[in-house]
Amino acid sequence: MKCLVTGGSGFLGSYLVDELIKKNHSVTILDKVSPTFKLNKKIKFIKADLLNENKTELAVRNQDIVFHYGGLSGIDESMVNPLRTARFNIISTIRLLELCLKYKIKRFIFASTVYVNSEQGSFYKSSKRAAEDFIEEYKKRYNLEFTILRFGTVYGPRASKENGINKIIDVALKKKKIIYEGNKKSIREYINVKDAAKIALKTMDKKYANKYVQITGNKKTSVI
Repeated sequence: MKCLVTGGSGFLGSYLVDELIKKNHSVTILDKVSPTFKLNKKIKFIKADLLNENKTELAVRNQDIVFHYGGLSGIDESMVNPLRTARFNIISTIRLLELCLKYKIKRFIFASTVYVNSEQGSFYKSSKRAAEDFIEEYKKRYNLEFTILRFGTVYGPRASKENGINKIIDVALKKKKIIYEGNKKSIREYINVKDAAKIALKTMDKKYANKYVQITGNKKTSVI
């Protein structure tokens, strides 16, 4: 299939691209950052952010499936910049949904978060919840097929500095002691990014159409 991955140069998106290529899918990446991995003839790269309407439309055209992994992913950044969060996580999603209708995309697969059902996550959580609402409504009104992936705490190589595990390790290396500024009672279900990508790939199957899939580890671990 021909698949667009927004945010395909990023942490989660890049591993999804790896898995798609292994299964012989053709991939287009739309990202404002160039990939750190080597491109080949099966991968097309379009450099632009999600607010670039012309390049976003070019990316969606002629695709079968859109994996929407792009947007603002840092909870800390979302806390201090709710307007920017709304632009990149809500408005850009609506524009993509409109393009999916225009070009008759078979499925819109959206990277959301387990935070949508919690009190944590600040404006990041709010933006993902709002985006989910719009996706659901596009299904009701226009019959646009979707799958919503609610990711838990993902870790692994290529993670950004915003990643929870990376933050702890980075501070430990610099200050020679482990510091965690969050709630000491926090429980996480950690999942390696490679496993998360393999699960996401499986959701292309028809049985996951119009479903919500929680992608987390299978063991609860105390952060402390």
